[in-house]
Amino acid sequence: MSLLIATFLALLALTNGAVIPIGLEPQTSSLGGRIVGGTASSIEDRPWQVSLQRSGSHFCGGSIISNNIIVTAAHCLDTPTTVSNLRIRAGSNKRTYGGVLVEVAAIKAHEAYNSNSKINDIGVVRLKTKLTFGSTIKAITMASATPAHGSAASISGWGKTSTDGPSSATLLFVDTRIVGRSQCGSSTYGYGSFIKATMICAAATNKDACQGDSGGPLVSGGQLVGVVSWGRDCAVANYPGVYANIAELRDWVLQAQKTV
Repeated sequence: MSLLIATFLALLALTNGAVIPIGLEPQTSSLGGRIVGGTASSIEDRPWQVSLQRSGSHFCGGSIISNNIIVTAAHCLDTPTTVSNLRIRAGSNKRTYGGVLVEVAAIKAHEAYNSNSKINDIGVVRLKTKLTFGSTIKAITMASATPAHGSAASISGWGKTSTDGPSSATLLFVDTRIVGRSQCGSSTYGYGSFIKATMICAAATNKDACQGDSGGPLVSGGQLVGVVSWGRDCAVANYPGVYANIAELRDWVLQAQKTV
């Protein structure tokens, strides 16, 4: 597909009311994944980060919020993801080995998640066995207030280095800045009314989340403030990465982890 056609299709999707997910790592891909413009990270620096593995392959990220609950994106829990084919790798900055690989007891996506608009793009995973916390495995606190526009933040994961580009099997991170919801939905950027109350944005020049990063953490002030959700391709000027807003969805997560 030519770049011109791809661009046209992307614009057409936005025009017709569908948002473009940052995306899942293709199940047929033998490549690793990483953040666009990223730097290698030790797991000790981001011990809450996990890899979601479906049928033995990484496809999404997630964050540890307790010894048996993982927060991720609702779209990561769509079909074909099931309890039986899903595993969580924790405690390693490599997505293919190291740390612990844990079976899953239950999954739950937000009941009001919309796959077209990506509103309420959040879900929880309950593990069969509790994680043992240490230097490489720790929970992160969920934010109760949305960080201010311009706040420093970071994203991490194993997603691609560019849209459909080359990859790495090592966890990477980038430093970014929060773009407030009103700013992200303004004429300064290209999304307009697609930015909803349950969303928060973040942007940095030539740095972004990408395919394979979905469900992973956006962290600011040492707290989980967002979950990688969607965007127009990866690191495109005037199109920040869009995340599920933890502060807006925190009450749902607290309730869901009791019932999942």
